[in-house]
This record gives sequence, structure tokens and C-alpha cells, in this order.
Amino acid sequence: MDKDVIVKVKNMDKRFGTTVALNNVSIEVRRGEIQGLIGENGSGKSTVTSIISGMQKADGGKMFFKGEDWEPDSMLFALEKGIGMIVQENGTVPGITAAENIFLGEIGKFRKKGIVSRKEMMREAQKALDDIGASHIRAEEMTARLDMQDRKLIEIAKIMAKKPEVLVVDETTTALSQMGRDIIYRIMEQIKKENGAVIFISHDLDEIMNVCDSLTVLRDGKIIVTFSKEEFDEELIKLSMIGRELRGDYYRSDLDGSYGEEVVLELKDVSLDDQLKNFNLQIHRGEILGVGGLSHCGMHTLGKVLFGAVRPAYGKVLIRGRELKNEADAMKEKIGYAAKDRDSESLSLNASVRDNIAIGGFNCFAFREFLVFPGKEKRYVQKQIDDLSIKCAEMNQYVSALSGGNKQKVVFGKWIGRGSEILVLDCPTRGVDIGVKQAMYQLMYQMKKEGKSIVIISEEMAELIGMSDRLVIMKDGELKKEFLRSEEPEESDIIRYMI
Repeated sequence: MDKDVIVKVKNMDKRFGTTVALNNVSIEVRRGEIQGLIGENGSGKSTVTSIISGMQKADGGKMFFKGEDWEPDSMLFALEKGIGMIVQENGTVPGITAAENIFLGEIGKFRKKGIVSRKEMMREAQKALDDIGASHIRAEEMTARLDMQDRKLIEIAKIMAKKPEVLVVDETTTALSQMGRDIIYRIMEQIKKENGAVIFISHDLDEIMNVCDSLTVLRDGKIIVTFSKEEFDEELIKLSMIGRELRGDYYRSDLDGSYGEEVVLELKDVSLDDQLKNFNLQIHRGEILGVGGLSHCGMHTLGKVLFGAVRPAYGKVLIRGRELKNEADAMKEKIGYAAKDRDSESLSLNASVRDNIAIGGFNCFAFREFLVFPGKEKRYVQKQIDDLSIKCAEMNQYVSALSGGNKQKVVFGKWIGRGSEILVLDCPTRGVDIGVKQAMYQLMYQMKKEGKSIVIISEEMAELIGMSDRLVIMKDGELKKEFLRSEEPEESDIIRYMI
């Protein structure tokens, strides 16, 4: 084997029931290189890297690490030997401290004479956090109190404390603000500089073309092509990913930011801790309202307040002029909410696709909302699967087995199926491939034209500019600036109000 090849995958196969996840996949990962993996949701990217990193076993094929046979029986074993993986979704335990998460499974190393030295564990954990540039997180903090980005930084600190030779980054940057992304990019460059290797999975084509030295495209569980840096071509990569040209507009092509006069959802003088400060906002019928800002500006809390999931300390949330009480009230008023932390807040992972979609639609197929007719329920769910092109083996498949993009489609199906008239979408295209993103944007625009209202909360500036009728920028819990679609704002103009 080539001495520069640190990881080699040969003829790998993997099935989940009747679904072929990997079909005769062969990849070589070289030292001193950041290798990108890209493809549509369900193409096999996360499957092959999860097998390399010990999360699961292949059904066939061989792997080699540093020239030796490689058959890791767990992620902890793989990390100890030099391969670490930062997973796409949440990989921390909420009910313990940051330090305990960093040393989960190896707290015994701090035991002396039968007693665990928490002081030493806290010191070592804080060093791990400081080393990656996350010193704002204290080792003794309870993980449940931290937001999604800080929980992800704890995972990164855990991996980097072991100084891996190979780092797998699976869609991690979608959960991070620019600060968090800069930490990841710096770590990746350091590993490359030290003659290690990085496997980087992302749906952000601009990001992956900028960061990676080579790029392998997967489609339907097969390797399609590998591009060197000199061969990177955006249109060619897109064509390789989806096997067809993208037709129609990606974002909206119009500059008409008009919407109805009717105010359907409103915040009046809302305050909540330091997240929202005397906040006022109106959402109109037929409006796509974009909300942008840095990760800790309060915009994610805003989404929860708009859905009634979090009650403000002061002020009111009004739905068509009436005070909104809670989530159940929001659902009665046909408000839907897709959370940023999809797996823990918007889905039940250990339930089926059918159950996750159906739970939002009892009023559509149940008699008096308690007597369920299975045939009607099945037709209701199947319509969402068909309309949204959800890739699943069957509707009774567990949601946990789906790719990130297909999980997000299930969330959309839950709310769209029940006829939601207002959708609050927090990072709606996180972990979603370019073809699905386009379909989602077109769906949002169609809903707008039908008179429905959409709030897009996002850290992706191009998404906000491309889709919003009106864009509001938040900073430190306050509304700092408003931009109209007709003004064609530049990113640089917007960013200066965020920082």
C-alpha cells in the first residue's frame, strides 16, 4: 500500500434491511490531505465514515489503517488507536458536566486509591477546551445548560484531547457559528500540517471547495468520481452528485418583497433573560421573514417563543390578535415549528417515519381526534412521503436510520401535512443536500404565494438574502436592523449589524 495512504477502504458493502447503503465502495485517504465527501442525502457518506470510525460494521469488504487490517469494534477503540469522528448530530450526554462528557468512558484514569479526583479531571477537561479555543465553556458546567454549538465544541475537545491522526468531520459545521467553524478549520489545517488526514463531509459546496484538497462524490451508495483541487468545478460537482442538472431557480429570482397587510403573529414588548430584550416583531400573511445574527444573539430563543415552547418573562405573543398560551395552542392555530436541534426537539428518533408524521395530523384523519382509522392514517403519511420524496425503506422504518436531509423532510411533512399556515423554521436546511435545499426553497416560495407565512431563522446569509421578503438582524437579544428584499442588501452591509 502507498506509504502516503493512511486509510484504505476496499470493496465495502452495507445494507439496512432492503436498502443498499454502500455498494462496492473503495476509497483511499492520504496523509497531509483534507479529503471531502459529498453527495445527496442517503448517498452513503456518513455510512462509510461511521464504519471507518468504529460506529458500525460493514457487511463486506476490507479496511486498512496505516497498512494494517482495520476492524474497530467501537468508536472509543478507534479513537484510542488514532481515528476520531465528530458526528453530525448531538453526541453529548445532557445530565453530566462538560468534563464528564470529555472523559466519558475513561473517568477511571483520574481514580486514586478508589476515589476519583474531580479537581484533576476538571483541570484536564478545561485544558482540552482551552486548547481548541473554547475557553468560554467551563469544564464544571452542566451540558444540558449549553446550547447546541457549545455541546458540539465539547465533542470536538473530547476528540482532540486524544490527538487523532485521522479526523472525520461529519456535517459538523452546520451546527456552528462562524466562531465554531473557524475552530474546526484551524484544527483541520493543523492535522494536515502534522501529516495526518481529515475526511470532511459537508453539503455546503462553497465550503467544501474552499477547504478540501480532493473531493469524492457518492451517489446511491457508489463512488461516482474523485476530483483533485485543480479539477474543482461547481457545476460538474453538482451534476456528479445528483446525476442531473438542477432545473429552475435555486433561491427566489424575483425582487418583489410584497406581502399582505394582515398581521398573523406578533411579539409585543417581549423580554426573556438576556435572550430577548423588549422585543417587538410582526409577521404578516404571505410573508417570508428572515431572522439573522450570530449564534448567541437570541434568534433561536425567538423561534421557541413564537411557537409557544418558551414563555416570555414579560410581554405577549399574539396570534391574530389573541394571546398565544403554549405549544398546543400554537398547533390549534396552525403554527408549525422546526427546531435547530432536530433530533432532540423535532423528532422522536426511536419511532417510525409514520408515527413522526402522523402525530401532527390527528385532526386530519382521526374521528373526533381520538379514534384513528389506520387506512386513512397510512394514506395521510404516504402522501407526505411521496410529496416530499422522503427516502425510506418503508413508512415503518425508524427515523434514526434516515440521513439528515430525510429526517428534515419528515419534520416538514409533520407540519405541512396538517395544513400549517405559519411555519417557524430554525436552520431549516442544516445538513441538507443541494437538491433537497432547492426543493425546500421552492416549497417555501409556493407556500408564500398561497398566503402562508414563514419565519426562517438561519446562520446562512445567502439563504436569508435569497429567500426573505424582509430580513431582520439581531444582536444581544435586540433587533438591530431591517432590510427589505427590494433593497438587494449585500452581505457586508448586513454583517456589520451582527458584530
